[in-house]
Amino acid sequence: MTTSREIRLKSRPAGVPTPDNFELATVNLPDPAPGEVQVRNTWMTVDPYMRGRMNDVQSYVPPFQIGEALQGGAVGEVVASNDPAFKAGDAVQSFFGWREAFNAPAAAVQTLDTHGLPPQAFLGVAGMPGLTAYVGLLKIAALKDGDVVFVSAAAGAVGQVVCQIAKLKGHTVIASAGGADKVDYLKSLGVDHVIDYKAEPDLTAALMRAAPTGIDVYFENVGGAHLEAALMAARPFGRFALCGMISQYNATDMGAGVRGLIMAVGKSLRLEGFIVSNHFDKQAEFVRDMSGWIASGQVKARETVEQGIENAPTAFLKLFKGENLGKMLVKLS
Repeated sequence: MTTSREIRLKSRPAGVPTPDNFELATVNLPDPAPGEVQVRNTWMTVDPYMRGRMNDVQSYVPPFQIGEALQGGAVGEVVASNDPAFKAGDAVQSFFGWREAFNAPAAAVQTLDTHGLPPQAFLGVAGMPGLTAYVGLLKIAALKDGDVVFVSAAAGAVGQVVCQIAKLKGHTVIASAGGADKVDYLKSLGVDHVIDYKAEPDLTAALMRAAPTGIDVYFENVGGAHLEAALMAARPFGRFALCGMISQYNATDMGAGVRGLIMAVGKSLRLEGFIVSNHFDKQAEFVRDMSGWIASGQVKARETVEQGIENAPTAFLKLFKGENLGKMLVKLS
């Protein structure tokens, strides 16, 4: 038997999650059955979208179940295999995060070709957040020559990649983030204008100052006042890639709505929401481009790391307090 610890959903949050919504449990894993592998995770990810899965509602992914281990991206190493496709020592990625080890059918894990990158990069810049940035900017927002790009939550896992792709393609980039450290980080990436929204009494006015002739693309990660500011600053025929709205994830009702939405009519704006899992056909192209950009130094990525499975809930809760710079990860023992 192999012992593993895992984080389970103890209760469904009402509003902002708390540590009491989670519990740490210990399980024993038998040897893998025929067709199975046993994997010990080395890294796992926590992401804002996981908050929606904690509600018992229908969505694009099923809700987490009370008393069961949570799920999410992870990378690890095969420690035992009962399937010819894998052997002990193989690096793999899976959706069996929030646990130290697991048994699963071999078809449920993927061999990890690191392309010379550290394994945890495939939970961030070279993984789902990076692909989200790539698809959202280049396909959904249809970036084109001369665009001025505005990015909210720009120092987060997705935003930092959006900013850098837009810059390496020669665009003016305006970024919003909260706090001096995040502002300094974005400036170090070459972002043209950085707005510290926590220090601005009027976000719309701050965006208008940064983009006096308007914006063409808005990459939406926040919602609320950021979306309202982008609507006011948009040029005619602007394109909004609606990736996430973290300001709304813990709301207990539908809220007051977005002011200025009528601007979408008069300015002929296109607002398009997207889910990255609908665009996995871009995966190979993305990995090829991203590995090249990282190798050439055109794309960098910051990570915030918590240690140990017991601190996975802490890492997750920090996302909603803005306490991550870049990708939030958990390193497992």
